[in-house]
Formats: sequence, structure tokens, C-alpha cells
Amino acid sequence: MPTNDRDMSYLWDMRKYSLEIAEIIQGVPHAKFIEKKTIRYAIERLLLIIGEAANHVSKEFQASHPEIEWAQIIGLRNVLAHEYGEVKMDKIYLAATSRIPELLEKLTLVLAE
Repeated sequence: MPTNDRDMSYLWDMRKYSLEIAEIIQGVPHAKFIEKKTIRYAIERLLLIIGEAANHVSKEFQASHPEIEWAQIIGLRNVLAHEYGEVKMDKIYLAATSRIPELLEKLTLVLAE
């Protein structure tokens, strides 16, 4: 299935903001992440943007790339946007330190196609 320009634009956005998260969180231990609200807020905002971009990727493209966890990415965006009182910092830290590197690997492969 050919990828349309709109999908590609959103994929590049997801990659760009994932790289920003990786840069911000590099070398930041969990305790510092919890202590520094500016780091937390930056990561939360970038995760929200990534989720919003993922939500705009066509359903056809999403279906053709199940290796990307679209539902989880979009779901986290929804939690950040609508359930801010319930957001668990451990979940955000895990997303930034574990899930984002995985997403970057997958996006790199998809964008190279």
C-alpha cells in the first residue's frame, strides 16, 4: 500500500518529537524526573503531540503497520489530555525511557520503506 504525504508528515512528526524526548530524558534518573516538573511537563507535552500525530495517521496505514502500537500511543495521549489528575508519573517515565526508544526504531524502519 503506498503511503500518502499526509501519513508521512505525521510519521516524521512522531519521529521528531520522539527524538526530542530521547534527548531530554537521556541520563535522567527516575528520582530526578519526579523532582523536576519542567522535565515532566516537557515529556508529557511531547507524548501528547506524538499521540495526536498518531491519531491522524490513516486507519489504512495503521492497519498495514501493526508493529507500531497505535492504540497505546493514542490511548496515552487521551489520558494526558483528559485525565490529567490520574496520570501516573511512573507510566510517563517508562514511556519516555522504554517505549520511545522502541517507537523510534520502528519509525526508522517504516520511514525507510
